[in-house]
Amino acid sequence: MCGRYSFGNPARIATLPLGAPLPAYPVRFNIAPSQSVPLVLHDRDGRRAQLARWGLVPFWADDPSIGNRLANARGDTAATKPAFRAAFKTRRGLLPLDAYYEWQALPGSKVKQPWAIGLPDQAPFAVAALWERWMPKDQPEAEPLVTCCIVTTEPNATMAPIHDRMPVIVAPEDYDQWLDPAAPDAAQALIRPWSGPMEAWKVSTYVNAPRNEGPECWRPVDGSPATPAPVSATDEQPRLL
Repeated sequence: MCGRYSFGNPARIATLPLGAPLPAYPVRFNIAPSQSVPLVLHDRDGRRAQLARWGLVPFWADDPSIGNRLANARGDTAATKPAFRAAFKTRRGLLPLDAYYEWQALPGSKVKQPWAIGLPDQAPFAVAALWERWMPKDQPEAEPLVTCCIVTTEPNATMAPIHDRMPVIVAPEDYDQWLDPAAPDAAQALIRPWSGPMEAWKVSTYVNAPRNEGPECWRPVDGSPATPAPVSATDEQPRLL
């Protein structure tokens, strides 16, 4: 699964070849489900980016609160599960980020160890998403609610000691294939563990509370190798302490 992620360097994230300019979005180090996130999608108007709520609400749902339970979709069943299959067929998206968090169960402890995970040099990347438009049945003139979820897969060697799932990281050369509404079979082939290098480092339980923000969320503890420094929206490259 993926329960939180970071948008710590918007200027650098914007250099990803997403094919659409991202909406204005602040520096965030602790994005949680139910919050608005930048989403790249392809619909009848072509490829574009907009803000969407994290937590997918199927178009057929009676109550949008179902999205609180649908922040992630398993890639091996997304094409067939009722909550996700319509979105998987034609409404696939990308979420840009520069790190995500996962919690590792520790033997004999009720407290889980949080980890931050990303690419070397804190390089930005995009993860596979599904998205939906939802409208209340009794308010046909209401503005549609756009929601999304992250697609997950089996862990790679970096993630396996931490958790049994990880987000599907989509390589830039595969963005078109993933976003193509007419190619669900080709998209399915992209649901696999990331095969490139990754880095993971222990972080403080400060990240556990969604209200907590700032670079303290992803600063390493216990001698982890790299210490990401605070970054601003004007930074073109991240800094290491």
